Amino acid sequence: MPLLEIRNLTIEFETSRGLLRAVEGLDLDVAEGEALGIVGESGSGKSVSLLAVMGLLPQSARVRADRLAFDGRELASLSRHERRRINGGALAMIFQEPMTSLNPCFTVGFQLAETLHEHGGLAGSVARRRAAELLETVGMPDAGEALGRFPHQLSGGMNQRIMIAMAIACKPRLLLADEPTTALDVTIQAQILDLLGELRRDQGMALVLVTHDIGVVAETAERILVMYAGQGLESDAVARVIERPRHPYTAALLEVLPERNPGHGRLATIPGTVASLVPPPIGCRFAARCAHADPRCRGEPPPVIAADAAWARCHRPLERTGGGDA
Repeated sequence: MPLLEIRNLTIEFETSRGLLRAVEGLDLDVAEGEALGIVGESGSGKSVSLLAVMGLLPQSARVRADRLAFDGRELASLSRHERRRINGGALAMIFQEPMTSLNPCFTVGFQLAETLHEHGGLAGSVARRRAAELLETVGMPDAGEALGRFPHQLSGGMNQRIMIAMAIACKPRLLLADEPTTALDVTIQAQILDLLGELRRDQGMALVLVTHDIGVVAETAERILVMYAGQGLESDAVARVIERPRHPYTAALLEVLPERNPGHGRLATIPGTVASLVPPPIGCRFAARCAHADPRCRGEPPPVIAADAAWARCHRPLERTGGGDA
């Protein structure tokens, strides 16, 4: 049984322009101890899907799924008390912006101790010692001194380490990381990603890493899910997708990587913008930007073509063996 199991997840919002279907028909599994990378441009539905798993979407959101389960338990059927026990305990999340996720009115030590008290029953000096240990685990210099500081007194990289420390405080079985390296410089990004990999290996936890950078997924995850305009377009082992993508959108994401453009020429780009979802396109949502699209792509929803655990949502998937159209 997968640790996290999602079947046919749909998330909708009412807007002034009409119904926005931010996620449609998403299927996703995460096994115990597995690292899954979810990649796609802004607006593809990556972050909102994780918030649905955590139960943190606003009440205005309409969330439907044939199955949305963690460790075999349907999340929608849990009481508020049961959900609070799981969130921050067995299921934890690192949010995208640490400066807006940490409370500016309380010290780092207070916020870590609160997590330890809520989910581990620790208090007083015991909680403070454990908080210092967690900061040392995530590579925070002068951990004891950092406990007495407020978030605004620390750098973005240090605040991100604090968010990671809070997320792993109760040794979660699944850690959801929503673009944990956003707004950090390249050196700090590498340190944070290395830290997540070390924590995963040491604690045996599963990891879902959301990012817009397919290169980050290549370094961190074993399996990849590519999303675009609210739908999953391709999923397979990372190495196979990097070497031979099946969906044209995945191939386009790989082509814009700087390492795929050696020399001093202009970087490749994906023409156009992400399709509007109010209303969504009738056919393939990538068709307007796809060099391989034909009239069928623009007029009919594409099928999901599966082989073993790999699949692609496309009328004309790229051949694994040749690189041309199927």
